[in-house]
This record gives sequence, C-alpha cells and structure tokens, in this order.
Amino acid sequence: MYTLEEIKTFVYGCRKCQLNSTRTNVVFGEGNPKADIMFIGEGPGYNEDVQGRPFVGVAGQLLDKMLNAIGIEREDVYISNIVKCRPPNNRNPLEDESKICIEYLRWQVKIIDPKIIVCLGAVSARNIIDSNFRVTKDRGKWFKVGKFDIITTYHPAAVLRDENKKRPAWEDFKNIRKKYDEILR
Repeated sequence: MYTLEEIKTFVYGCRKCQLNSTRTNVVFGEGNPKADIMFIGEGPGYNEDVQGRPFVGVAGQLLDKMLNAIGIEREDVYISNIVKCRPPNNRNPLEDESKICIEYLRWQVKIIDPKIIVCLGAVSARNIIDSNFRVTKDRGKWFKVGKFDIITTYHPAAVLRDENKKRPAWEDFKNIRKKYDEILR
C-alpha cells in the first residue's frame, strides 16, 4: 500500500499525457488525509495551476463558503480533481487525460478512505458514477458505489455562472450535511 506522499511523487513525475507540458504546477489535492468527505472536481483552473492547490480561485472561495454554511471546515475534508494538471484554456479534460489520471485519484480514494464522495460537476460524475451521468437530472441523488456514498452537485463555477443553480446546490449541501451526521452517529 502506498502513502499519499508516494502517490504525490508519482504524479509530480507523470508525463503520460500532454497536460504535463503546459502546466505550471501539479495540483495533487489537499486536506485531511483521513477525511470522511472527499470533494472531487474536474481539473485545476488558472489560479490552481499557479498556486498548486485545488479550488483556490473564485469557485474555491464559493466552495469554502458553502462548506462553512453547513458547519464543515475545508481543513476537515479532502479536495482533489479528476486530472492533476490544468487543461489549456480551462477546457474540460479529454477522455484519455481523465483515464490516465484517474488511476492517481483511485489511489487517493483508497488511502484516504472517505465515507462520502462529492462529485463537483458533470466531468467528475461521469468519471466516478456513470459515463452517461446528467447533472441536471441526477444531481442531488445518492449512489452507493462499493462502500462509498456518492452524490453530485453543481460545480461551484457553474453556480457562479448561473444564479438558478444556487438554490439546488444549497439543497445538495444540506443533504451532504445530513448524510455526514448520519455517518457520525
């Protein structure tokens, strides 16, 4: 069994796809290495690439506010992405990029062993739950995959672009808190 630090070393040395040639920094993930909740986005954006940390831009600030609103601190969860390097122009990761990089994410999940996984957006859900996942239809529903309880909500960047997603995302976060409380009992 590897450690998170060993997986991080593998990721920093990865040259398996073209994303490594345009990145500034690898964005491995961060947070509590024994977190009960793991949030998974699609890939780093500009600010994340510059800082080497996930969800530090405007979308990350919204994620922090949403976590605080349900009484959970960012330091108590683990946050990562499907791909660890920024896709050019913040495009969605290509299928081959996701397939290569998801192996690192699987190791992160295995080591952290969260009870709840929250997919932030369609790319995450399609890679983790089902390739035909539709966020507008299936977000907010719980899925049991192996021993993990998994839910998808809108990516914070989508909420920032469309005010109509704010209320459903808030309902999803309240639902996440409810499931978290059930698990802690």
